[in-house]
Amino acid sequence: MTEKLHDSKGNWIDPDDAPEWTDEQWDRAEVRIGDTVIRPGRPKGSAKRPVSLRLDQDVIDRFRADGPGWQSRMNEALRKAAGL
Repeated sequence: MTEKLHDSKGNWIDPDDAPEWTDEQWDRAEVRIGDTVIRPGRPKGSAKRPVSLRLDQDVIDRFRADGPGWQSRMNEALRKAAGL
C-alpha cells in the first residue's frame, strides 16, 4: 500500500485574489534583473537638491515611523503645505 506524503490541495492561493499593491508598497519594491537590484530613476526635470534644515525630532520620528521613503513623503507633505 502506498502512503500519500503530500496534500495535493496545499495552501495555494489564487494570485488573482491577491490585494492590489499600495503606492507605498510599490515605492519600497525592489526590481531585479537576476541578482542585480535595478532602481528606477527620477523623471527628467525633477532633480532634487540636498538641503540642511532643522526640524523638530517628533516630526522626523513621525515620518520615519512609516519606513523607507520617509523623505519622499516629507517632501510631498511640504509641497502640499506650500500649495504646489
